[in-house]
Amino acid sequence: MLNSSPTPSADLTKLSVSLVDLFLQFLIVGAVSFGGGIIAYERILLVEKRKWLNADQFMAYLAISQTMPGLNSVNLAVLTGDHLRGMKGSIIALIGLVLPGSTLVLLLGFVYTALTDHAITVLLLTGIAAGATGLLAAVTYRIGDAHWKKPISLLLIATTFILMSIVKLQLLEVLAIMLPIGLFIYRPKSKS
Repeated sequence: MLNSSPTPSADLTKLSVSLVDLFLQFLIVGAVSFGGGIIAYERILLVEKRKWLNADQFMAYLAISQTMPGLNSVNLAVLTGDHLRGMKGSIIALIGLVLPGSTLVLLLGFVYTALTDHAITVLLLTGIAAGATGLLAAVTYRIGDAHWKKPISLLLIATTFILMSIVKLQLLEVLAIMLPIGLFIYRPKSKS
């Protein structure tokens, strides 16, 4: 696949990293980063803690992983695994990274299906939905900070809300209506 450094030290690194160590390290990263910050944890592991990659290699692999389909962190694990141990390393790093999160989600799914009708489950999910809605609203407010002061932006936001929540149009229908309007309103102005 990809070997950015054909020096003898790269070959020594490839030989010295065991598949078990590779798996365990990515398993730890997958476990402690569940919920976010995974790229930062991967950098700490790969560059600072284990020194399996230097800073330039890490940035190169991160750039490549951003051009590939899928999650950047997973792509980075696959590229690093390939760099360190070839195809087997890629598979081992991938499994180690995704195993904790997927196991947790599966367990939560089993618990949810077993307790679907329980009152506490309904209350917990209602609380989680309220929290997620609040986080989404806060992020939306911060991202659109400058637009909350413009009447035309408020009109677009209100219209989109009405089309989605009151008229009950599908997302693609709302996009088909609002996208051309937004592009027309916010098109680049010529300086003539």
